[in-house]
Amino acid sequence: MDVGSDSTGLIEVSTATPAGTIVATIGSDQGISTMAAFFATLRRDLLIAFKRRNDLLNPLFFFLIVVTLFPLGVTSVPAELALLAPGVIWVSALLASLLSMDHLFRADYEDGSLEQLLLCPQPLYFLVLAKNISHWLVSGLPLVILSPVLAYMLNLHSEGYVTLVLTLLLGTPILSLIGSIGVALTVGLGSRGLILAVIVLPLCLPVLIIGAMAVSDAILGVPVASHFAVLGAMLALFLSLAPLASGAALRISVN
Repeated sequence: MDVGSDSTGLIEVSTATPAGTIVATIGSDQGISTMAAFFATLRRDLLIAFKRRNDLLNPLFFFLIVVTLFPLGVTSVPAELALLAPGVIWVSALLASLLSMDHLFRADYEDGSLEQLLLCPQPLYFLVLAKNISHWLVSGLPLVILSPVLAYMLNLHSEGYVTLVLTLLLGTPILSLIGSIGVALTVGLGSRGLILAVIVLPLCLPVLIIGAMAVSDAILGVPVASHFAVLGAMLALFLSLAPLASGAALRISVN
C-alpha cells in the first residue's frame, strides 16, 4: 500500500490487489472532507467488486441455484409451490447474503488497507457505512432484481410480486448491516465461517420472518402496512447503530 498527499490536503491511498491497483482519495481535513472520504471509499469498494467478478457472481448464482433446485427436491405441484414461494425466496436470499458477507472486510484486512481506514481522521461511521452500501449494491440489489423472475418460476400469485420486491428492498440492506457486525468481530480469525453464521443468523431471523409473512399476507389480501413499518424501523435502527458497532468491532479485531 502506498500513501501520498497532494496540494489540496487530500490523502491518496493506493492499494494493490490481485485484480489491480485501486486508488482512493481520502481527505485529511475532517470538517471538510468527510463526504469526499465516504464517496472515495464507496467508489474504491465498487471498483474492487467489479474487478473480482467471481465474488460478485457467486451469491447471485447461489440464489438462483437454491430456488431452482427447490421444486425438484420438494414438490412440483404449482399450487403448493405458490404457498411455499415467499419463504423459499427469502431463505435463499438470506443464505446468499451470508455467503457474500465474508468478503466485506477480509480483503482489506489481508492487504493492510483496513488499518489505514481505521487511522483516517474522518469518522469511521461513514467509512464503514460506505463499505456496507457497496456490499449491498453488489450482493443485495441483484437479488432484489432477480427475485420477480424466480417468483414467477415458483408460481407466486400476482398479488405478492410488489410486496416481495419491496420487502427484499428493505430487508436485504438490513442483512448486510447485521452481517457487517459479525464480519467485523471475526475478521481476524483464520476459520470464521461457522462462527459468522452463529453470530449473524439469529439476528437475521426477524427480518426473514417479517419479510416472508408480508408476502404471504399480501397474497391473502391482508394489509401489510405494519410489516413495512417494522422493516423500515429496523432499517433505520441498523443504519444508525450497525456502522458504529462494526467500527468498534474492527478496532478490537485489528488491535
